Amino acid sequence: MYRYDQYDHQIVKERAAQYRDQVRRRLADELTEDEFRPLRLQNGLYLQRHAYMLRIAVPYGLLSTRQMRMFAHIARKHDRGYGHFTTRQNIQFNWINLEETPDILDKLASVEMHAIQTSGNCIRNITSDEYCGVAADEIIDPRPYAEILRQWSTFHPEFAYLPRKFKIAINGAKEDRAATQVHDIGLTVVKNAQGEIGFRVMVGGGMGRTPILGSVIREFLPWQHMMSYIEAIMRVYNQYGRRDNMYKARIKILLKAIGVEEFSRQVEEEWADLKDSPSTLTTKEFQRVAAYFEPPAYENLPSLDAGFEQAKADNKAFARWVERNVKAHKMPGYAIAVLSLKKTGTPPGDATAEQMDFVADLADRYSFGELRVTHQQNLVLADVKQSELYALWQEAKTHGLATPNLGLLTDIICCPGGDFCALANAKSIPIAEAIAERFDDLDFQHDIGDIDLNISGCINACGHHHVGNIGILGVDKDGAEWYQVSIGGAQGNTSSIGKIIGPSFSAHQMPTVIERILQVYVRERIEDERFIDTAQRIGVAPFKEHVYALPIKERHNLGEDAYA
Repeated sequence: MYRYDQYDHQIVKERAAQYRDQVRRRLADELTEDEFRPLRLQNGLYLQRHAYMLRIAVPYGLLSTRQMRMFAHIARKHDRGYGHFTTRQNIQFNWINLEETPDILDKLASVEMHAIQTSGNCIRNITSDEYCGVAADEIIDPRPYAEILRQWSTFHPEFAYLPRKFKIAINGAKEDRAATQVHDIGLTVVKNAQGEIGFRVMVGGGMGRTPILGSVIREFLPWQHMMSYIEAIMRVYNQYGRRDNMYKARIKILLKAIGVEEFSRQVEEEWADLKDSPSTLTTKEFQRVAAYFEPPAYENLPSLDAGFEQAKADNKAFARWVERNVKAHKMPGYAIAVLSLKKTGTPPGDATAEQMDFVADLADRYSFGELRVTHQQNLVLADVKQSELYALWQEAKTHGLATPNLGLLTDIICCPGGDFCALANAKSIPIAEAIAERFDDLDFQHDIGDIDLNISGCINACGHHHVGNIGILGVDKDGAEWYQVSIGGAQGNTSSIGKIIGPSFSAHQMPTVIERILQVYVRERIEDERFIDTAQRIGVAPFKEHVYALPIKERHNLGEDAYA
């Protein structure tokens, strides 16, 4: 993985020292809160309902075990013993004392990490496929490109004060696991007829108040021009994006206002003066960065390990975990193992300090000392021998990290919501817990099959509810917490935005609402059709009719027979 060079070390060290002086001045009342606010936000520090929240950048979701152990230390020393992994592959600590934050940034710098640009109107953390570099369907490893973009965008003086926050995702595989269609810029690796590497460029995706899928503005961009073309996009946005209304300031609003063709024309015009500038990526520079991502010392192994196959045959629980939580690896004899942070009774995405230390130990023993954070708020060991999967599974179970629910109903994506976030209209975590408890039956979940359930506590959509097969949005209704439900959202190659089914529901109604939605799915699905395919085939109307057919308070428990 990438290691800081002398420039990275100097930049991060100087920023931490600068921030320490800013905190000193704030605590001495030499800075007002209004003066301090933009300074702390530049370093990822938010003021939430009960305390400060610190968001730490995890570039393209990649962590070393040394870095994970530092997260565990921060959780114990400076928080309440846990951290929250987010949908943008970062980590947040929700109970931070202001006076301790300079020490935290110094500790992060010691393990080559920081919180720079995890907030503010700037280019945020560059995200990518959590399986990058090892996925069986990968075209090229996107990590060198993601790292180049990270270096280019950090402290870029021209883009330090954008109209609004800006998010970039890059995908190097056939399947889009980076959610590129709902980012401000989404880059997808493609090859042209000559076999040359380039990118399909999408712009203007996003969620929030105005959920929109991105539009393709270039079908093939030679890889050498990645930075210069993005620079052209950023210049057009920086010049014409709205600054008078924060709710209309994202690049997606600009595209909608002037049209995709006109936006593309302006970008191409701007790029004409940039395409041969110093921003052009050279082979030498690419190879310099790519050298940090050389494959580990894989062994020559058979494609299928006999002991692994026998363990699956002998142990139904292990076989179920493999079916859901183990993914194909590009190297024979290896596998990608996903550790679930979605055990029923635990807030989705939360990990204790003990679990973080434990996962770091697992990564050292089983996965070359590296691990990943997923967009679905889980953790990944990317390079596990098939022959060691059974031992890994047995150990993971002891710390509540082996729930075989990846992609199933209880693999819920959830923001911290009103329990912590000052922007939230409603709590998210209790809704996730209530739904997980109602459907905490793995046989039932496996029968229902693949389904994404996403929950956001407000319209900012940190829980990505717009692209959940079932999406739940917390809303304020006369000062009370209510929940709006949408159906038909999806991410990946066939991304879509969900449609709201009708009026909102109270918190206690939500598990029954989900139950009724599932009843329609079971009734209407054709053979092994997935929920999203059924929902898109029949539309919202049948779900709406059944959910609102009877007042939920009058409904009796229908039991398992209701799903027959």
